[in-house]
This record gives sequence, C-alpha cells and structure tokens, in this order.
Amino acid sequence: MQKRNLSRIEIGVLFLVAIMLLVGFVLFYTNRELFMRYTVEDGLVEWLTVLGLLLGSAVCIYRFVNLLKKRNWIFLTLTFLLGILLFAVAGEEVSWGQRLFDIQSSEFFQKNNTQSETNFHNMVVNGVKVNKIIFTFGLIAALGIFLLVIPNLYRKNVKLKSWADNWGILIPRTYQIIAFLLLFVITELLKHEKNSELLECGAALLFFLIVRYPLNEAIFNSEKNVIKD
Repeated sequence: MQKRNLSRIEIGVLFLVAIMLLVGFVLFYTNRELFMRYTVEDGLVEWLTVLGLLLGSAVCIYRFVNLLKKRNWIFLTLTFLLGILLFAVAGEEVSWGQRLFDIQSSEFFQKNNTQSETNFHNMVVNGVKVNKIIFTFGLIAALGIFLLVIPNLYRKNVKLKSWADNWGILIPRTYQIIAFLLLFVITELLKHEKNSELLECGAALLFFLIVRYPLNEAIFNSEKNVIKD
C-alpha cells in the first residue's frame, strides 16, 4: 500500500485533540477551578465531544444517501445505523438539550439517573451504573478489538478483507490507532475523575477521523480508488 499525506482536516483534528489535552493538563496543575469549568457539563470539552460525534454521524448519513442502490443492503444498513448511533450518543452527551432548554426530568429519571438527567448512560440498574458497564468494560473491550485486532487481520487475511469491505466495516489507519493509544495513556496520567471528559472528547474527535478517513476509504466512494495507508 502506498503512503499518503494527511489532509488538512486530519492534521487540524489531531492538533485540536493535542491542544485540548494540553489545556486540560495545564489547567489541572495551575488552576483547578478553571479546570473544572473546562470539563464541566455543557462546557467546551463536552461540546467538542458532541462536535466530533455529529460530524461522524453526518458523514455516515451522507454516505448512506450517496451510495443508495450502489451497495448491498448490509453495507447500507450498517452505515446508516452507525450514523444514528453517533447521533444518539451526541444527544445523550448533552442530555438531549435538557439543560439548554431548562427541561425538568421526569420522575423516572430523577429516581434512576445518578445526575437526575434525561439520559440513559447515567442510569443505575440494580445498583450498577450503566455508564460503568458500557464505558469501563464494553467500550474498552470493543475498542481494543477494533483498533488492534481487526486492522491486523484485515491486512493479512484476504477473506476477512473482502468481508469487511463488502459490509462497509471501517478499518482504522495506523496513525489513528497510535493517536487513540496515546490518548488513553495521556488521560490515564491525569489522576482525576474528570479525565474521562478529556478521554471522551479525544475519542469522539479521533473516531470522526476513522469514519471520514478509514483505511478502506475507497469502498465509500462511488468511483473505484486505490486504498492507501
């Protein structure tokens, strides 16, 4: 596979993630009050998270419409569902605009949500936080497979490569995998509960890059292109 130069968007997003992390670390060690405001609900970090998720969703929906009748139903369904999923996660992130429009949570969410907000990721089921199940265990395991196992098999297994391309499975590029791993390591160095906000923000922006510029980007184009890494 031929090497490719990063686009301005890719460079810009990587720079944005780096600056977001740097600002977080500087504020944490110099001004804890500003750090809390930086990572607070509806703060800058959260809105950058939402931006990354919405951009990824928009790319998926655009591809679904653009490739309608040009790809098989599994390819189109998975692309569409990913777009809806990213939109839903963005909605969850801002509690579906509850705080923006000053909407009172229903009695159900007030009783079963750790923050009394209208979202599901902060729900408690039988004393266990849904957030912990999804993000602490499920998401980390899924990302491990997605970032480390699948790309390696994709490059070495012809059958898996054909299956992934036929189904529209996104394959991360090498630089995207490295950026994700660095994000995990760097945020773990920040021993504070709000490090998860920085992690979520970086992950959302980097996942947008995977959605927009996957290794198998050519399968999402109407014209046939050479897949480059």
